[in-house]
Amino acid sequence: MIINEKKINDHLNIPCSDPIEKIIERSLEIKGLTLPETARLLLADDKKQIKKIFSAARAIKERIYGRRLVLFAPLYTTNECQNNCLYCAFRKANRKLKRKSLSLEEIREEVLALESQGHKRILLVAGEDPAQAGIGHLEKIIATIYGTKSGRGEIRRVNVNVAPLSLPDFRRLKRTGIGTYQLFQETYHRETYRRCHPSGPKADYEFRLTAMDRALKAGINDVGIGALFGLYDYKFEALALLMHARYLDSTYNVGPHTISVPRIEPAEGAPLANRPPYPVSDLDFKKLVAVLRLAVPYTGIILSTRETADLRNELFSLGVSQISAASRTNPGGYSADQTGAQFTLYDSRSTAQVIKDILRLGYLPSFCTACYRLGRTGEDFMDLAKPGSIGNLCLPNSLLTFKEYLLDYGDQQLKIQGQKVIEREIRGLKSSRLKDLTRKKIAELESGKRDLFF
Repeated sequence: MIINEKKINDHLNIPCSDPIEKIIERSLEIKGLTLPETARLLLADDKKQIKKIFSAARAIKERIYGRRLVLFAPLYTTNECQNNCLYCAFRKANRKLKRKSLSLEEIREEVLALESQGHKRILLVAGEDPAQAGIGHLEKIIATIYGTKSGRGEIRRVNVNVAPLSLPDFRRLKRTGIGTYQLFQETYHRETYRRCHPSGPKADYEFRLTAMDRALKAGINDVGIGALFGLYDYKFEALALLMHARYLDSTYNVGPHTISVPRIEPAEGAPLANRPPYPVSDLDFKKLVAVLRLAVPYTGIILSTRETADLRNELFSLGVSQISAASRTNPGGYSADQTGAQFTLYDSRSTAQVIKDILRLGYLPSFCTACYRLGRTGEDFMDLAKPGSIGNLCLPNSLLTFKEYLLDYGDQQLKIQGQKVIEREIRGLKSSRLKDLTRKKIAELESGKRDLFF
């Protein structure tokens, strides 16, 4: 059994007796936490203890990821869907939604719009519709994305968030050259899952839960999991995510590359989205992110533009390592159409403004895709990530991609500001040889070369 609800409830109802301070101290060894330890931290309600959890999360985030924040943008290709999920505007029964499926030419226009903002990573998202999101059409879409280039603009990595596939179809998806395959269970609580998914293919809890098994067996060795917080108790969902992560790690020797933490936001024609059954407060949401960072220190945590700019800024230090920027959740939202969105977004800043704010807060924007393209994925990635060594490669690669962004998309003020940050980060590199190599590659970028990495 991948998810043992009784065990999760036992940990929450009869928490372990270890003092929270001791658990926090153990978390700083960056070896992760057990389910009982994680439950104990999730149950913390003392302000001083929560403050200590936040402090530990900051320390671990800095140690493994430094000040880097990886940027990406979602690309929705269709809002046609066979499912009737009660929290989603795309649900089949929603007669208010304007339906739209992008042609390959329209997808090309969307990609060009994202490239004009400097994006190098796209997350492909689609409703569950056989014609518009079946493997045959997905192959064409991914080929179109990779094949669309404009001047300096190009998409170097397509990650995919689509409905679970069969093993043969996952093998076909692998051959398209994707990066991470993402899929959210939405809620791991079986009875809640049943109520929230009254009809459609998504009503099959087990087929969705075992999608990562099929993806990994098909050779897609970077997978991302997540839950939609607000459908059930966030503490249960967090422990279920950890249980799922532990299962994948023990079974395939590859834990999830990322964990996503979306909260339910209002959506037209979606009854649960407008009145979440288990709303998560901002404080509990921050605690959730911080505890996940302690529990699975090697896993990237993804935060979307569902949240406000101010809250996103706070969460950067508590464990978030990847963020979307200038997102649209409707097909055609970047180049033309502004209708038919999946849910409400609260961070409407442009990509350039997000980058300026990231710098103002002391962080480093990154568009890096080096690990994917060098085959440093799956077990190879985990071997570096788990002990915290991945940062030795990620930091210089982040500097190179940010320098490239400044050269191709930055205004004069941003170039000056960004160069100061780059110099600061190079000085902080521990290896003199790596400093020299990074400066050499930056000089090559300034002379016109592109797409350099370690």
